Amino acid sequence: MTTSRRKLIEPQITPFYHVINRCVRRAYLCGDDPYNGKNYHHRRGWIVNKIKQLAVVFCIDVCAYAVMSNHYHLVLKIDTEQQQKLTQEAVISRWLQLFNGHPIAVDFLKRTKDSHIFAYQP
Repeated sequence: MTTSRRKLIEPQITPFYHVINRCVRRAYLCGDDPYNGKNYHHRRGWIVNKIKQLAVVFCIDVCAYAVMSNHYHLVLKIDTEQQQKLTQEAVISRWLQLFNGHPIAVDFLKRTKDSHIFAYQP
C-alpha cells in the first residue's frame, strides 16, 4: 500500500529529498536502445528543461540531478520561505502553467486582476 506525500515529506524535519524516477523495463529515457537500435539522446534536454520548469512552479531548488538511460535522480530542497510568500493568485497562475485552464480558475484570476486594476485608479 502506498503512503501519501503528506506523510512522506515533512519540511519541518528536513527540506532536502532524494527523488528517483524510473522507466519500465526495456524502455529508455535517453541514450542508445539496444533492442531497437534507436538513439534517444535528444530527450535528455527535454527532461532537464521540464525539471527546471517544475522546480520554479513548485518552489523547489534543484541541488543536483543525473539523467541516465532509464531513470533519473534528483536532490531537491523545498523553498518554504518562497512558498509562504505566494499569494492565492500566484498559486493559481503557477498551476495554470502546467494544466489547461479550468474555467473557474481562469475566471478567478481574471476577476482578481481586474479588481487590482480598478483599485489603483483614482
